[in-house]
Amino acid sequence: MRSEHRCHRHRTAANFFAGSGREHEGFRCRPPDVVVFPRCVEEVSALAKVCHKHRLPIIPFGTGTGLEGGVGAVKGGVCFSLRNMEQVLDLHPEDFDVTVEPGVTRKALNAYLRDTGLWFPVDPGADASLCGMAATSASGTNAVRYGTMRENVMNLEVVLADGSIVHTAGKGRRPRKTSAGYNLTNLFVGSEGTLGIITKTTLRLYGIPEAMVSAVCSFPSVQAAVDSTVQTLQAGVPIARIEFLDDVMIDACNRFSSLSYPVTPTLFLEFHGSEQSLEEQVKTAEDITQSNGGSDFQWARDTETRNRLWKARHDAWYAALALRPGCKAYSTDVCVPLSRLPQIIVETKEDLIENRLTGPIAGHVGDGNFHCLMVVDPNNPEEMHRVHLFTERLARRALAMDGTCTGEHGVGLGKRALLCEEMGPVGIQVMRSLKDTLDPNSLMNPGKILQREEP
Repeated sequence: MRSEHRCHRHRTAANFFAGSGREHEGFRCRPPDVVVFPRCVEEVSALAKVCHKHRLPIIPFGTGTGLEGGVGAVKGGVCFSLRNMEQVLDLHPEDFDVTVEPGVTRKALNAYLRDTGLWFPVDPGADASLCGMAATSASGTNAVRYGTMRENVMNLEVVLADGSIVHTAGKGRRPRKTSAGYNLTNLFVGSEGTLGIITKTTLRLYGIPEAMVSAVCSFPSVQAAVDSTVQTLQAGVPIARIEFLDDVMIDACNRFSSLSYPVTPTLFLEFHGSEQSLEEQVKTAEDITQSNGGSDFQWARDTETRNRLWKARHDAWYAALALRPGCKAYSTDVCVPLSRLPQIIVETKEDLIENRLTGPIAGHVGDGNFHCLMVVDPNNPEEMHRVHLFTERLARRALAMDGTCTGEHGVGLGKRALLCEEMGPVGIQVMRSLKDTLDPNSLMNPGKILQREEP
C-alpha cells in the first residue's frame, strides 16, 4: 500500500466558496495528513482499525466530484482513496442487478454493460464513483423516470469506524424488495461518509429503451413551462427527462455550445420506449406544451444530435463560467413541491437582479429541483459576501415553501446550519444518536452534515 502526503485537488466548485456555514470562509483544499490506496475491503477494514485505535479521522474519497466540500480533511487525518477498487464484481443480467466497487464510475459501468442490453440510468452529469453517488444520494436528469440513487441501491457493503464490515441488506442478498428489519441501506445512502466507508454497492439495472427521442420547447414564461411539466406528468406520460433552463442559462448554452434556441424559458425533454409508445408520448406532451403557449418541438432524433443536445445541458456549468471569463462558479441546489416551483424561480431571479449577481438557473423540473450556477469573482470579498447571503436566502425560501435546502448535492460543510432548520431539534438529535452509535469517536469524515464540536 502506498501513502502520500499531499492534497487531493478535487474538481468541485466548493474548493473556494462555502454556500453557508459562517465558520468556513471557503471550501479550500484541506489536505489530509496521509492518503492511502486500499485495494480490497480487507485492506480498508485493516486500515480503519488502525485509525480507530489511534483516533485518526477517516475521509473516504471516490472521484471528488461532489459540490459541498464533502471530501475536505477539515481535521486532517487519513484519506482513503478508493480508486484502486475498480471491479465490476457480480452482474446478473437476468435479474437486472450488478455489484460494483467504489472505483467504478457511472460511465465505466455503462461501458461494461454495453453488450448486455442493460444500463444504469442515474446521471448526475459528472462521471462520478457509483459508491460516491450512493454516499451523497445523487440523482440527475433521469430521476423523474428512473429515480435517484436512493431508489436504485439494493445493498451496500460498508466498513464502519472500528473496521467492522456490515452488509446493509445481508451478505450477498439482492431481492427486488424486502420488508425485513430496519432499512439500513437507506441509512447509509446520503450519509456522505460520516457513518462508514462504502466498499460495494448493488444496483438496479434497466433495459436500454428500444428508441429515444429528445426535443426542445420554448415558453413565454416560467409558469407556462412548469404548468406544462405538471400536466405532462399528470397525463401519465413516462417522460425520461424534463429539464428547465431560464433565459440567462439558455443564452449561455447557445453561446457556449453553438446553439440557436430562443432566449426564453426552455424545456429540454427526452422520451424513452418503443417506436409506437413514443408516438403517443410525444403527441400528448406536444399538445400540452402548445396549450400552454409553448413553441413547436425542435427535435433531436438521431443519436448524434441527441447527445449534442444533452452535452449542452451537462456543459451548463462551463457555459455559465463563460459569461464572466476569469471568474469561478459555485452551484447551489434546492428542491420544492412542483406547485411552488414557478414562485421560487421568479423570486430567485428577482433576488439575483436586485443584488447584481450572475446566476443562471437550470433544473430537474420534473422533481421540483433546480440549481443556481453562481458566477463570482473569488477575489472580490464584497461580491462573495453577497453570494453567500443570496444562497442562504434561496435555501430558506425553499424551506418556507415546504421544500429542502438540497435536492441532490448533499449537506457537506455548506448546509449544516440549514439542515438544523429543516429537520428541527428532534430530527437532528436522532441523527446525532445514530452517528454516536456507529461512530462514537467522531472519526468518520468529521465536521460534515452535523454541526457540532468534534472531540
